[in-house]
Amino acid sequence: MKKSLIAAAIAIGATFSVQAKDIVDTAVSAGNFTTLAAALKAAGLVDTLKGKGPFTVFAPTDAAFAKIPKADLDALLKDKAKLTAILTYHVVPGKVMAADVKAGQVKTVQGSSLTVSTSMGVMVDQAKVTATDIVADNGVIHVIDSVIIPK
Repeated sequence: MKKSLIAAAIAIGATFSVQAKDIVDTAVSAGNFTTLAAALKAAGLVDTLKGKGPFTVFAPTDAAFAKIPKADLDALLKDKAKLTAILTYHVVPGKVMAADVKAGQVKTVQGSSLTVSTSMGVMVDQAKVTATDIVADNGVIHVIDSVIIPK
């Protein structure tokens, strides 16, 4: 009787196992990346960031996107090529945790390099990193306070 109860509990527990979250699901569940999620969808990048990875994403919050004038943001969301270039500029191949960040140039998925500085907190180009090491099953997210634009 005792063994069958344990087996039943294990079987029930297995059906309620927690599913790992990819970068997109992790960002969406955080609640402050709705504009980023909409932009990823508009650019057709959702499946890419749900892929195997690993990826390091410097994720602008909704407040970061709000710094862009609404008309400019609306136009950007309709320009798939430009939007894709900007969003992929926020992604670095590999899983780079905060402890591993070093100042210098870092090549992005977009193809050009962004500048990381560590003298006054961590900055990525002109964006300040405000939260680090939000781990997903296919990489890591570091939160930034501004949208960064490729040079």
